[in-house]
Amino acid sequence: MAAAILETRGLSKTFGAVAAASNITIEIAEDTVVGLIGGNGAGKTTFINLVTGYLKPTSGSIRYRGRDITRLAPRQVTRLGICRSFQIPQVFDTLTAYENLLVGTGIVDSKDAAEAAETILARFGLAPFRDAVAGVLPEGVRKLLDIAMALVVKPRLLLLDEPTSGVSAGEKFAIMDLVLQAVRAAAVTVLFVEHDMEIVRRHAQRVLAFYDGRIIADGRSEAVFADADVRRLVVGEQPC
Repeated sequence: MAAAILETRGLSKTFGAVAAASNITIEIAEDTVVGLIGGNGAGKTTFINLVTGYLKPTSGSIRYRGRDITRLAPRQVTRLGICRSFQIPQVFDTLTAYENLLVGTGIVDSKDAAEAAETILARFGLAPFRDAVAGVLPEGVRKLLDIAMALVVKPRLLLLDEPTSGVSAGEKFAIMDLVLQAVRAAAVTVLFVEHDMEIVRRHAQRVLAFYDGRIIADGRSEAVFADADVRRLVVGEQPC
């Protein structure tokens, strides 16, 4: 069995009387693709923000490759090998795709940075947009660039927040196929938040279903989607 790359124990986050995360205890194995599902306000993005240091938990702990990272700042978390993309692409609109990737490496003026940027451009199919200014790129390409910027620093764990949001129905499968092909080639463990259940069924080896700040189901995708609570509270099926 693969070693755990991420472990949380009793992870909770409250905002006043609201529990955005409640006693989340999980282990994520290396070299897996895990989907996070749940309605708006279920706690998915809160979980990602806790793991990446953008939020500090009210209680509980987070361990990455055996190291306690509970109180680390986002930049410290990134340096250890955890990167993320955002629901709304966080790219530099006045820079080209290539320049964005150079900035992403953190070492702009170096041969290694240039080689890393060119490699990621090719891996994500972004070479045709190499010299295009990011601000005028189609939304699907901007999403790819945002994810590529997270991968260019060679993380061990990548968290994707709704990688197909804002992307047309005709593009979503091709984009997600390309993303997962790229991250698997880099041997990166992936957690991705997604509202599109077709995407989750297609790509997730394991699914965590969130509801009201807690995990209500955890397992292989077919088992989670067959769960009565998931079908009612997450998928939105009405009881017969």
